[in-house]
Amino acid sequence: MSTLNQVDVKDFYTVLKERHSVRAYDPSVKIPREELKEIIELSLSAPSSSNLQPWRFLVIDEPELKQKLLPIANNQQQVVDSSAVIAVLGDLRSYERAEEIYSESVRLGTMTEEVKNNFVERLQKGYGGMGPERLHQVNLLDAGLVSMQLMLIAKAKGYDTVPMGGYNAEQFAEAFDVPETLKPILLIAIGKAAKPAHATARLSVDQVTYWNSFQK
Repeated sequence: MSTLNQVDVKDFYTVLKERHSVRAYDPSVKIPREELKEIIELSLSAPSSSNLQPWRFLVIDEPELKQKLLPIANNQQQVVDSSAVIAVLGDLRSYERAEEIYSESVRLGTMTEEVKNNFVERLQKGYGGMGPERLHQVNLLDAGLVSMQLMLIAKAKGYDTVPMGGYNAEQFAEAFDVPETLKPILLIAIGKAAKPAHATARLSVDQVTYWNSFQK
């Protein structure tokens, strides 16, 4: 392993160990939109079901809109003190972009036009027949994957985050005119910690892991 690779691995482990949920933010720190965009862009390499990438993001960084969000998010102070709140939503019609996604695979030479056409047809039929509840369950998994990646990228760039499930999704959708095809899943506050974050207790590997059977 080269020295560069060793440094990269060490840095990744450092990010994993130092990422903690932060609820107290320095309200004077504002992350430029270009940097927020870069964080989201890097997170988009996360895996998703059939590569349909159903995640959508609403970035809320204007003070008056964060104040509007505050009561919807149970008056959690990080909503207004953080640089921004990133709402992660799931697109119930993400399968309709299968043609666009897999045409790029054809362009890159990783799929033939014939294979693409057959695959897209199966995807649109399969996902289109699932119904909104089943599609939402699929999107929950994919949203979790992209959200964790986003939070690690943010930490690698020197920012702190906290995922928030404690908010009223129905009120959020109404207040921010969310289209019916997009379902709010998670809010992520991002910014600079006002004080050092502390580690939280974790169960050990032996407490959460079984090998081949649930029998001791």
